[in-house]
Amino acid sequence: MEATQSGCLFLLLLVTCKLSPEVATEVQESTDGPSDSQEPVWLTDVPAAMEFITAAEVAVIGFFQDLEIPAVSIFRSVVQNFQDVSFGMSTDSEVLAHYNVTGNAISLFRLVDNKQLDLKSEDLENIDATKLSLFIGTNNLHLVTEYNPVTVVGLFNSIIEIHLLLMINKASSEYKESMHRYQEAAKLFQGKVLFILVDSGVKKNGKVISFFKLKESQLPAFAIYHTLDDEWDTLPITEVIVEHVRNFCDGFLKGKRLKENPESEEKTPKVEL
Repeated sequence: MEATQSGCLFLLLLVTCKLSPEVATEVQESTDGPSDSQEPVWLTDVPAAMEFITAAEVAVIGFFQDLEIPAVSIFRSVVQNFQDVSFGMSTDSEVLAHYNVTGNAISLFRLVDNKQLDLKSEDLENIDATKLSLFIGTNNLHLVTEYNPVTVVGLFNSIIEIHLLLMINKASSEYKESMHRYQEAAKLFQGKVLFILVDSGVKKNGKVISFFKLKESQLPAFAIYHTLDDEWDTLPITEVIVEHVRNFCDGFLKGKRLKENPESEEKTPKVEL
């Protein structure tokens, strides 16, 4: 998704979490708590690094020429906070060169859009645990990413222009099976469609739902959205079926709509959340 698109839903409607102290607190609350101890995996050569990145939906690697800099201990300290992220470290010159690292860097790699995001030497000079946690938390996009004020920044910065939102109450009895099928469908559109979960049981998500002219009585539902031109379509459902997801996404990608283009209707005023 291009950050310059001022008409984008996630910019005008959803992005109000400008890495403020409140967002930092949300990152901290979402990652704090008891967890099994884990350490970064040492990556001693290029094949090991490539295999490590390929095997993870999200991987964060510390590329360090100097293990004595403060960023190394800060990097180690945040590893415990992200159980769904794979952490690695390397000091091998060939590994650093392979990933275009000069000096020291911390890089995040994500499978969903094959993107590498870097904090380079100049960024690491004033890094602390909160800033590093924000960097990881906001860019922690998976095959299915739950929408919240933290992940919305990464969603906005994704290069994928088509977003599919599943709006469902996580407290519902059908949620677990629905998510399993939704994740299976996401694999079919990797790199083409960004799959997002919106918990309709969260009150502050109500404006996301109303933007697509949906009511609570119509949920669960899909909403598919093109970030560059604000075109979208919706599909109320009774259950998530992989084939239905495939058909809905394929149809939208081919320019088919279930209803009239919402651009032809009076637009819903966009307000900040």
